[in-house]
Parts: sequence; structure tokens; C-alpha cells
Amino acid sequence: MSGISLVPHSEFFAKSMSLLSSAPQVKDALGLTDDQTSLEGTVGFIKFIQEQEKLGKQYSRVILDESGNLIGVITLKDIDNTNKTSHIGTWLGRPYWGQGYNLLAKKEILYKAFTELNLDYVFAGAKISNIRSIKSQEKLPFMKIEVQNEYLDEHKKLESDVGSPCILNVVKKEVFLKWYLQTECKS
Repeated sequence: MSGISLVPHSEFFAKSMSLLSSAPQVKDALGLTDDQTSLEGTVGFIKFIQEQEKLGKQYSRVILDESGNLIGVITLKDIDNTNKTSHIGTWLGRPYWGQGYNLLAKKEILYKAFTELNLDYVFAGAKISNIRSIKSQEKLPFMKIEVQNEYLDEHKKLESDVGSPCILNVVKKEVFLKWYLQTECKS
């Protein structure tokens, strides 16, 4: 694996996105319905994302591998410029699990979140039942794990949005940028 690129959503990607998101392992983990992962549902999702970006409420990108194949989606959602916070969500198609793409995508979008969007905190949550997501977040060296008690309002909002018990993690600007600079110096 040599790298990834994050590019804006486009209906051009709808078929590939629909195919990857409709796989049972992905669809079930995300809590999506067949209608949501259908081609029509995916086009609707893309249009929704484009509108949310115009309003400054989300920053979402499709993740392409080094060959230009769509492998997933990464989103900064609920961007709050007053409190300088956001929530991050990522999904990868089943064939791309366990190959390091999650770290690469998060590294790129978090750098943008903290340097261009001027956020201070990016929260990451996962349903308690989504062990795979929890484990992938635990592997990230810049992620502070299980901060539900420190950020009660964020945790409550997450569980309300998801409709399920969740864990809450956070990435803090200063911690991420220190890690980022150290990894860039080694490259």
C-alpha cells in the first residue's frame, strides 16, 4: 500500500459506493437499510453531503486507493465553529479492511480539520456492539480512548443520534499535530 487520496463526493462514485456499502459487514456496522445502500439511496446521500458542505456543517470525502479505486468514505460531521469541534466517521469497503487505510485517511482529514478548519477537538464514537470500529480506533496513536465521562454532552448527543449505547473517543489538536510532525519528520 503506497497511499490514498481524499476527493470530493460526486455521482461518478455512486455505483462503487453503493456496491461497497451494501456488503452485509459494512451495511450492518453502519446500521444502513437496503434502500440507503441502493444506487438511488447512494445518489441521495451524495447530494445530501454536497448540501451539508455548502452550509459548512460537514466536510466529507471519498477515499481512493493508490490505483484510484473508491475504497470508502470519511466525514467530519456536526462541525461546530463556535466550540471548534466535530465528529468523525469513516467506513471502508470489506476488501480494504486491515490494510492501514483507516490511519492514512484519518491522518489526512484530521490534518485538514486542525490546520484549515481550525477545530480543536474531533470526536470519534462507535456503537458498543461495533467491536471492529472500537478496535480500529484504539490502534490510532493520537486517539484518547473512552472519554465519555469527560465530555458528557457529546456522549449523550452521540448516543441519541445513533440510538444505541456508544463509546466516545477524542482527538485533540495539539496531540494530533505533535504526532503528525513526528511522523512527517521520519518520512
